[in-house]
Amino acid sequence: MPRLTRLLPFLAWLPRQNRRSLAQDLLVGLSGAILALPQSIAYALIAGLPAEYGLYAAIVPVVVACLWGSSWHLICGPTAAISIVLYASIGPLAVSGSADYVTLVLLLTFLAGVFQWLLGLLRFGTVVNFVSQSVVLGFTLGAAVVIALGQLPSLLGLDLPSENTALRSLQALLSHAGEVDGPSLALGLATLLLGLAFKLLRPRWPGLLISLVTVSLVAWLLPDWFGQVPRVPAFSGQLPPLSPLPLLDVELILRLLPSAVAVGMLGLVTSLSIARSLSARSEQLVDADREIRGQGLSNMVGPLFSGYLSAGSFTRSGLNLDAGARSPMAGVFSALWVGLFALVGAGLIAHLPIPAMAGSILLICWGLLDLRAVRALFRVSRSEFLVMALTAAATLLLELQTAIYAGVLASLFFYLKRTSRPRLQQCRDGEVDVLRVGGSIFFGAAHYLQVRLQRCQGPHVVIEAQQINFIDYSGVDMLHREARRLQRAGGSLTLRRAPVQVVEELQKLEGAAGCPILFES
Repeated sequence: MPRLTRLLPFLAWLPRQNRRSLAQDLLVGLSGAILALPQSIAYALIAGLPAEYGLYAAIVPVVVACLWGSSWHLICGPTAAISIVLYASIGPLAVSGSADYVTLVLLLTFLAGVFQWLLGLLRFGTVVNFVSQSVVLGFTLGAAVVIALGQLPSLLGLDLPSENTALRSLQALLSHAGEVDGPSLALGLATLLLGLAFKLLRPRWPGLLISLVTVSLVAWLLPDWFGQVPRVPAFSGQLPPLSPLPLLDVELILRLLPSAVAVGMLGLVTSLSIARSLSARSEQLVDADREIRGQGLSNMVGPLFSGYLSAGSFTRSGLNLDAGARSPMAGVFSALWVGLFALVGAGLIAHLPIPAMAGSILLICWGLLDLRAVRALFRVSRSEFLVMALTAAATLLLELQTAIYAGVLASLFFYLKRTSRPRLQQCRDGEVDVLRVGGSIFFGAAHYLQVRLQRCQGPHVVIEAQQINFIDYSGVDMLHREARRLQRAGGSLTLRRAPVQVVEELQKLEGAAGCPILFES
């Protein structure tokens, strides 16, 4: 039933599951939930949301993305980069943590989901490729610094207003450097160092969760020392509540739309990059358009159940694959485990010291610094390294959604610069100049090739055209004009071994009989 499986793609694999595979996925899902609990809470705080909204974002959106997506091992949920972009986008519009702030974040999530779903519906999966990996790497590096600077006041026990850029955060921090609270700093550093020790010595253990529980227990046992340290605000244990959205407020929607496009594109690039990385290890073919539709649907349905924008999580997805997940049901079970904890464990979360949460977020930021990839990028491509550096700098100096656009524009600039100069090898065969052209002859490359043709010494020019894969009207018009110029000088322009589609495009302008260009097979 191909129509039904296109509408409900999980019907293609769900009936093949058995008791053994479901039991395995149930255990893998528990491991993923243990990892997701502290991360989701931390990411919600980064986004300026109450802690419970991190758990909500790890429930319904994850289930929808797993059932309607393409990858068997990709796990979605709240991420650090997405959270900081949401905060930067909504922070100027409402007070963090307020009801209006939450509504705006959920509305922005819905709009981003609509954008993602439409891209998948129109099969625009390749559009995401225009956001290069160097842009993602630079943005991630810059966002890690922005997040870290934003969490340092909480780690130091300072009550400072949040800023939109890293530079302003650093200035505010330095101006209050003499007001550090000792107990808060001690709890934050203990969480950071303990989590780092687990990361280095026992990387497979849930070190983030263990360090948070340990430090919270110490703070609870020593109230004389740590009683005044602020805690995560308490919330009532419940499943994700329904959240109505102001979908009829056209002015508000238009105001949020640019940020929705930016954050939606960032989420897709992150998710597809992780899915492709996992597919290389699992040898599973990923359908990019279907994955985009699944991501979009999850972010359209998620905010209706209080879940803010989700994207692929490399740590949870990697754990899912390494732990032996048999199907996307591992992700579904992970979301159900998180839902169970949100229902019965809300009272425990209220004992978490905010400086300890800040320490755990700093540990997450450290994990975002992929220095090995930076060094590899520097060795492979200096232009891509420059794109990465420009994106990172823009992330530190500008608002984050603006930094994404700046990185994309820089990446496209270098791409167009490369493609505007196709590979050319020139030699002389008697009185004939021979040019071997590799690449496309389009509007960006036509002038460069025209200059090289006019520098040829003899009147007869032959273009070895077997490596020309595309030509547009600008290229056709330029070659026709150069052929007539050579004819007036008593020479000729010949294309040798040109692909059929290139010959057809050149002959369309004046017909085969009137084409001034000669062709050789």
